[in-house]
Amino acid sequence: MPSRTRSSTSVPTSVVTGAAGFLGSHLTDLLLARGHRVIGIDNFITGTVDNIAHLAGNRNFKFIEQDVTEFLFLDGPVDFVWHFASPASPVDYLNFPIQTLKVGSLGTHKTLGLAMEKRARFLLASTSEIYGDPLVHPQPEEYWGNVNTIGPRGCYDEAKRFAESLTMAYHRQHGVETRIVRIFNTYGPRMRLHDGRVVPAFISQALKHRPITVFGRGTQTRSFCYVSDLIEGIYRLMMSGYGLPVNIGNPTELTMLQFAEQIIRATGSRSRITFKPLPQDDPKQRRPDITKARKYLKWHPEVPLAQGLRETIKYFRSRV
Repeated sequence: MPSRTRSSTSVPTSVVTGAAGFLGSHLTDLLLARGHRVIGIDNFITGTVDNIAHLAGNRNFKFIEQDVTEFLFLDGPVDFVWHFASPASPVDYLNFPIQTLKVGSLGTHKTLGLAMEKRARFLLASTSEIYGDPLVHPQPEEYWGNVNTIGPRGCYDEAKRFAESLTMAYHRQHGVETRIVRIFNTYGPRMRLHDGRVVPAFISQALKHRPITVFGRGTQTRSFCYVSDLIEGIYRLMMSGYGLPVNIGNPTELTMLQFAEQIIRATGSRSRITFKPLPQDDPKQRRPDITKARKYLKWHPEVPLAQGLRETIKYFRSRV
């Protein structure tokens, strides 16, 4: 594949799909801060204009409202394609299972086609969900996963697994420069209050002094990475020379019961903890092995949980 062509101004152009989402909007901010011209694409199925409203009038940001499963036609050079479009929370992909499968398959196909046409480098936002309910702990990139293909979470898990396969096929068949990031639990401002993920669920319940809902006995574990750390790791991956999947996340592991108690303390809430049955196929353990990120990207998370929660709670206080 011929080398990428850059614009005459030498200002790199990045295309970000899912630009109005939680992660896509933070990525857009980072790229603009680092001198990129950004073309954001979103159909607002789960994104919101509020996440990019502050960019109105920014001459280096252009927004296109479009479903990325449709043909993408863009004038001019493109240097980087960042494919973040997808429902990404259980509430979303249970409500939109077919759209989730389509954006992971057709959407990835269209964005890879754009990267190939423009000779751009491509990054796929994959997920720790490709490991399913893991039988290996912590999860290294070499682990193939334990996924129920026909379960309620299969639409998301399999969409991302297919997207990874398609990304590598374009690399091998067409020589597209590709990167794959496997994103573990991330939190921070711009998360949606009712998106079903544990951080906004616990914080919104705590701020309203309502019972905090813990599933099962609360012994299942997660690890939480603050959004600025995650986006920095993803940026380093795109700019690196490493082409295989890389885990980005925080290896500090908490049980859901411990996390609920920490949220109550951080918010000063009067909430009590209540227990409900564990959802089907809910992973019992989730923790990234970030050896590759440390080695190839010189990256590790820096924001302590207490600091990240302060910023996140501050954001949610204005919206509860």
